[in-house]
Amino acid sequence: MSSFPMAVIERPSHLIEEETIDISGLARDSEPGNVDTAYELHPLPSYRARRPSAVRVRSDATMTFKDAMSEPATLGVDDGKSIYTAPTLARVQPMVTIPNIHVPRKQRRYSMIHFATLCWCFFMQGWNDGATGPLLPKMQEYYHTNFSIVSMLFVFGCVGYLIGAGMNVWLNDRLGFGKTVVLGSIFPLVAYAISSPAPPFPVMVFGYFLCGFGNALQFAQGNGFVASMHQTTKLSLVLATYGVGAFTSPLVATHFAGTRHWSYHFLISTGIAVSNTAVLCLVFRFRRQEDILAEAGQHPVEGESANGQNIYRAIFRIKSVHFLAIFALVYIGVEITLGGWIVTFIISERGGGPSAGYISSGFFGGRSYRWPLALVWFSKKVGEHRVVFLYAVLIIALELTVWFVPSIIENAIAVSFIGMLLGPMYPILVDHASRILPAWLLTGSVGWITGVGVSGSAVLPLVTGVLASKFGIRSLQPFVVSMMCTMLGVWALIPRAPRRVE
Repeated sequence: MSSFPMAVIERPSHLIEEETIDISGLARDSEPGNVDTAYELHPLPSYRARRPSAVRVRSDATMTFKDAMSEPATLGVDDGKSIYTAPTLARVQPMVTIPNIHVPRKQRRYSMIHFATLCWCFFMQGWNDGATGPLLPKMQEYYHTNFSIVSMLFVFGCVGYLIGAGMNVWLNDRLGFGKTVVLGSIFPLVAYAISSPAPPFPVMVFGYFLCGFGNALQFAQGNGFVASMHQTTKLSLVLATYGVGAFTSPLVATHFAGTRHWSYHFLISTGIAVSNTAVLCLVFRFRRQEDILAEAGQHPVEGESANGQNIYRAIFRIKSVHFLAIFALVYIGVEITLGGWIVTFIISERGGGPSAGYISSGFFGGRSYRWPLALVWFSKKVGEHRVVFLYAVLIIALELTVWFVPSIIENAIAVSFIGMLLGPMYPILVDHASRILPAWLLTGSVGWITGVGVSGSAVLPLVTGVLASKFGIRSLQPFVVSMMCTMLGVWALIPRAPRRVE
């Protein structure tokens, strides 16, 4: 009589106890000759198995079902028994890091210190840009130069900004944030020191070149650092401190412009530059950006990496980077052109006196911290991409009143409102860049956009000086209106980004 083996099924431990079924009778009845064989059917037992799911070992690690099934189920024969081997759990690898929502008080304090340091850095840059307007007529008188010659200050400042913008990506990759921003702070310090005794005009021009190079590095690094925080309010605030510096500086520069020792204004600038360099060294301690952010409890997002690619090539292949850079160039150029040449326009075309320098202060005061921050809520309500068109149209309308209404009071009020409407545009620009550009290229891209943009603070005032030499300073307003229309067209070419809820 032939024998039929008995099959015993061993189920995994997470199933309920199995009921053994003896099928030896079935084997015996299946032999030849047993014709009257009755089969009794029994319902199969139902087993409720747990569905495989992710196994949470720690709050910062997860395991997928694929990892759990590292040893697949096998069906083998061992001594006449069919054995079902249950899967075993492999070692769990941390895959996703979940950031802590609650940031310790110590880390919040570090974050506030970092932010305050950058605010002081931006204050110094606003101080630098706001001083040129009130001092420009005095420089023309002291050095006996016309509009074209005095525009060399803007030309060499532009060259310095362009070189700084070009080297920023390379320096950031080699030295990191901490060393690059300190290096950038040293050049304005040297420039102010050599400009304070009213040196010959070529030396003064060289000082503007050093300022342009250093400020391009600081501005690019600071914007990239704050943009990495992905907080529009902080970005608006740090850029508003630039407006505070640009508002304060003309008040002091206008006073010195009416005295014999006008160049002593740069002594105050030297003191501010020394304090800026010292604070940057003490707070950031020449460290890289990721280390500084980790100290403040913000860990960098794991994402794409360079993977050996050339960073310059990767940045320049993105079309949006070029549109953003052109927009920044026109925007910053218009801002510095108005702040720098409006005093000369009021004196020459409206018959203003030495106190006309305060109009420049009113312009930068309009874009200081209070009004741009008040417009942040409105910008988010309307839509940050859409609201730029609204602000630009209003600025063009106000510029037309300055152009055609011969009133010093009206012109001064209109210029202040223009500064207020220009204030929120750059924070919107940088925040928009952080949402449409790859995260691993953000710092380099913002650095390039800012560097090219800041070069507009030299290019457009230079063009204004050339036009003023040929057509008079009255050409300022039509030139600004045409640049604002250009800025509108460029912004229309920049792609939209999904709105982010903060």
